Amino acid sequence: MDPIETLRERERRAELGGGEARLQKQHEQGKLTARERMTLLFDPGTFEEVDKLVVHRCRDFGMDAQVIPGDGVVTGHGRVFGRPVYAFAQDFTVFGGSLSETNAAKIVKIMDMAMRIGAPVVGLNDSGGARIQEGVLSLGGYADIFLRNTLASGVVPQISAIMGPCAGGAVYSPAITDFTIMVKRTSYMFVTGPDVIKTVTHEDVTKEALGGAMTHNEKSGVAHFAVEDDRECLMLIRELLSFMPGNNVDEPPRVDTMDPSDREDSTLDTLVPPSPNQPYDMLDLIHTIADDGYFLEVHQHYAKNILVGFARLGGRSVGIVANQPAFLAGTLDIDAAVKGARFVRFCDAFNIPLVTFEDVPGFLPGTVQEYGGIIRHGAKLLYAFAEATVPKVTVITRKAYGGAYCVMASKHIRTDVNFAWPTAEIAVMGAEGAVNILYKREIDKAADPAAMRAAKVAEFREKFANPYVAAEKGFIDEVILPRTTRRRLIQVLGTLESKRDRNPPKKHGNIPL
Repeated sequence: MDPIETLRERERRAELGGGEARLQKQHEQGKLTARERMTLLFDPGTFEEVDKLVVHRCRDFGMDAQVIPGDGVVTGHGRVFGRPVYAFAQDFTVFGGSLSETNAAKIVKIMDMAMRIGAPVVGLNDSGGARIQEGVLSLGGYADIFLRNTLASGVVPQISAIMGPCAGGAVYSPAITDFTIMVKRTSYMFVTGPDVIKTVTHEDVTKEALGGAMTHNEKSGVAHFAVEDDRECLMLIRELLSFMPGNNVDEPPRVDTMDPSDREDSTLDTLVPPSPNQPYDMLDLIHTIADDGYFLEVHQHYAKNILVGFARLGGRSVGIVANQPAFLAGTLDIDAAVKGARFVRFCDAFNIPLVTFEDVPGFLPGTVQEYGGIIRHGAKLLYAFAEATVPKVTVITRKAYGGAYCVMASKHIRTDVNFAWPTAEIAVMGAEGAVNILYKREIDKAADPAAMRAAKVAEFREKFANPYVAAEKGFIDEVILPRTTRRRLIQVLGTLESKRDRNPPKKHGNIPL
């Protein structure tokens, strides 16, 4: 056969994957093929495939008669919004996308290339797991990938999309990466499947309930996003990448915006209700101050008492961390602390400034939290903020009580600029609780205990539950009008662009895991 025809034939076989019937079945299940996914992920015409003709080396169990170019994974690189990105897409139509020795080697090669170039890595997961016919070779392949995930962590962004099955040891690669996206109804993740669970614990559970998209978005927190279909998943990956740099040395990309940097909004002046116990939605503040009102929320369905996500201010990418008074009064609990800490550490690793909006009455009380280790887990958020060297700006909108005040990017843990609204209350605890401790005996002996308690609460609020005592001590840099928040944030972030800070020389710290 002519050499050119030989090449074309091999490429055609690679592009057919497991064959027309299996490609059709992929579509019938509501899923795109591996190559279709790659086409949508990258800018048109920029994808360049690597190792298209690689085949497996297994000669046992009749595998020598089943040789398909590509061996169940499509790997390569291209551009997303003009910037280089490396990716791999497991092809479920070929041996169920199972991981072989050569399959893993293709993924490892792409990850190594991304590290050398300084570009993000995107993994599109759709695999039945390790290729049983290859035994320990496939397990070794997983370990090779896990090592690259670990070495790349904090060096280049890593995004995982679960677009089909991901079970057993395979789940640990997405778990190490920075963000995990799951497609509803067609994807699932678990270490042990329903059959094993039923045998060992006698529990009956479906794949969807055990490891579906909403299970891991709402309950476990393993996944950060849940999307309706493959197309939405790929567009979300592109959107995520638009907020972050290619590596830990570069700065995040800038975008042009028509939203005026000096824009003010008088509705913020009345956002905080008169009653200290009345909730409000912190998302209203975030959408009001962000460029074009856009906020890409991360972990939307998990630990709703804290908000994290990306926005832009004056065209600059920023990471936002905010207490959510509309849920559990914005208290910090185990899940919120872990959610916030991981996001803060990602932003710090990739030079994305942090903006914190604080309205926190404290840590959630109760035996469930104490037995679950709120001390250890709460310390993770404290550690993350204290360790971060990127520009940090905090705005206290209302409550900043007790240890939670310290944790939420206070001045004392190296936050660069700390603003407060006139409605801010910075104190060891709320006025009612403080009065019950400080004046209990006097109130009990008073002729009218209720009247005296009310008077003491009002006195405490006037003296302590305000931003001015902290401002007098220098813990608050300025008390600002709420309507000016956007303008002031953009101003200080511009000033902080040249910030240079570093932690003491060390191999690494020992975050309280």
